[in-house]
Amino acid sequence: MKAGKIQDQLGRPVRDLRISVTDRCNFRCVYCMPRQQFGAGHAFLPRRDLLSYEEITRVARAFVGLGVKKLRITGGEPLIRHELHHLVYELAAIPGVEDLSMTTNASRLTREMAHTLKDAGLKRVTVSLDALDDRTFMAINDVDFPVGKVLAGLENAEAAGLAPIKVNMVVKRGVNEHSIVPMARFFHGTGHILRFIEFMDVGHSNGWRLDDVLPATQVVEQINSELPIEPADPNYRGEVARRWRYRDGGGEIGVISSVTQPFCRECARARLSAKGDLYTCLFATDGHDLRHQIRDRRLSDAELQDHIASIWRRRADRYSQIRTEHTVNLPKIEMSYIGG
Repeated sequence: MKAGKIQDQLGRPVRDLRISVTDRCNFRCVYCMPRQQFGAGHAFLPRRDLLSYEEITRVARAFVGLGVKKLRITGGEPLIRHELHHLVYELAAIPGVEDLSMTTNASRLTREMAHTLKDAGLKRVTVSLDALDDRTFMAINDVDFPVGKVLAGLENAEAAGLAPIKVNMVVKRGVNEHSIVPMARFFHGTGHILRFIEFMDVGHSNGWRLDDVLPATQVVEQINSELPIEPADPNYRGEVARRWRYRDGGGEIGVISSVTQPFCRECARARLSAKGDLYTCLFATDGHDLRHQIRDRRLSDAELQDHIASIWRRRADRYSQIRTEHTVNLPKIEMSYIGG
């Protein structure tokens, strides 16, 4: 298989592949899978429609041959997928993979599971946590799941060496903005990296409105007033989160501001859905069916890589930079399907 770096229409390489392994989740977070749309009658993907671990690995190997260095396993909730460590083992064995991580709500991250994933080759985890008080957090996850159990999962990840751990907090105005400073205080000095994410217009089910977005600048102002921070240089070109470090040496935070401060110009991410659709933008209106290419057309590894390369070379996505009333009304893919 001929390897080589590629660029899209705007000169952006592909460095990062997000891999969704399931569209299912045991939470019903109001900003992602609200119960009104994802209730008992919702039809999730049948098992036969999911990419197998072997198929996922084939796609990942093709991407690595095109310049990808980082792989992230997402969902839905990835730990719902049976025996996930087998996939981790296969992905970690691909030559050229420098970083293999997973985003999880940590509800199923037992001590045994954390060590199994670490032994299989997972390097680190990102844990989703939107508040520290049970009342707010349970209102967001809508399944009465307590904060303490998420923190226990985080501790299990730390004990297994799945670090540095990142903690993602989606901030929605009027819902959990009061938790910003308490979250900063709690994780200050722990070595964990807390990241604040603006409420984004991904999909249609979450009822997104611009009025619900708390700008990243206000997040930074709140934290700086209690725990002084200063800008930090990015770790690499195209890093999504803007880094800030505590002036007292207590670590760092990140702020992801795709609504108020778009970062399309440097975006080098591709996303693979659990069904095998390739998306070249988080705010995509449709994807490219790789499952068909693998199962029905039976492309060879070289042909699959060439097909993916042709998709990326045609890419010109910059939704966040051109966000308008017209684009907001276009059909979009739900976060639970495409992965974060």
